[in-house]
Amino acid sequence: MDQAGKGVSVQRIYNFSAGPAVLPVEVLEKARAEMLDWHGSGMSVMEMSHRGKEFVGIARKAEADLRELMAIPADYKVLFLQGGATAQFAMIPLNLLGDRKSADYVNTGEWAKKAIKEAKRYCRVNIAASAEDANFTYAPPQEKWQVNPDSAYVHYTANETIGGVEFHWVPDTGKVPLVCDMSSNILSKPVDVSKYGLIYAGAQKNIGPAGLTIVIVREDQLGKAAPTIPSVFDYKIQAESESMLNTPATYGIYIAGLVFEWLKAKGGLAGMEKLNIEKSKLVYDFLDGTEFYRCPVARQDRSRMNIPFTLRDSALDEEFLKQAKGRGLIQLKGHRSVGGMRASVYNAMPVSGVRALVEFMGEFAKKHG
Repeated sequence: MDQAGKGVSVQRIYNFSAGPAVLPVEVLEKARAEMLDWHGSGMSVMEMSHRGKEFVGIARKAEADLRELMAIPADYKVLFLQGGATAQFAMIPLNLLGDRKSADYVNTGEWAKKAIKEAKRYCRVNIAASAEDANFTYAPPQEKWQVNPDSAYVHYTANETIGGVEFHWVPDTGKVPLVCDMSSNILSKPVDVSKYGLIYAGAQKNIGPAGLTIVIVREDQLGKAAPTIPSVFDYKIQAESESMLNTPATYGIYIAGLVFEWLKAKGGLAGMEKLNIEKSKLVYDFLDGTEFYRCPVARQDRSRMNIPFTLRDSALDEEFLKQAKGRGLIQLKGHRSVGGMRASVYNAMPVSGVRALVEFMGEFAKKHG
């Protein structure tokens, strides 16, 4: 696809990468225009002091826009941290255990398993539910969950980026705080934040560039950190410092702020959900109408963000990827742990990109079927 800005012709491809992922063209163009001189300051955002009035204003507006988009209640803190979601696998038990000795986890695939492995370094992990019995191709229904009322929290992964399984409902964990990894579907639909004790997400899917991590934590979950935890990992200290205990990911926060503005202009999260349903339906309807391709995920739990599929003959995989690249459709190779193909269709992926993918898949099947 061709994009132009300020007299410069740019050839853009359709990037189906699971992350770092596609960003809105409008955001990239605005960032380009402001690269050398942000709002008459004579400097780039990358050159600003994180404590100067220019960047403090950028950060505060980004937080305000995120609060508006997600309708975040006043008794929640929004933190802009670093280390990716992987760092949160450790920070969550270190911050939320308090005097409890165990935490509950729901095992839905590769990212849940990573969170579980890390949590075991700090506490006893109870597996409240698991989809391992069907090779992680579904989201365990609520009636199968066995929540320990003495656990510090219940952790689940809202969308498994690798396996393509998404929760389209919010679990009920009673009085035990609910903790959610929303890295790959945050901002893709409205969310009732009040049902969670903590939400976290790496930025590189639907928020901005890699290097920034968002944590949304209810205030009653602060102040439980282990006394030996480093200050930079303590949610309470970070909240008191407005995420500026040390130098934050300034450019990542700036780009995230531009993405939040873009989302507001596109109709907010309700508008995004409608668009994401349309995009994912285009692919799933095609997959369900052919025997050449197959999607392994249970229909009711299919992800709107990450769509895994296999070819009937895996010997054609490399040829499929080669021809797709020739059509400007890249990063369609599935994760090495599961193989096959995967199309990630995050917020910034336009409908035209999804249509181009489906058209190519149909042509490839007709030629090789």
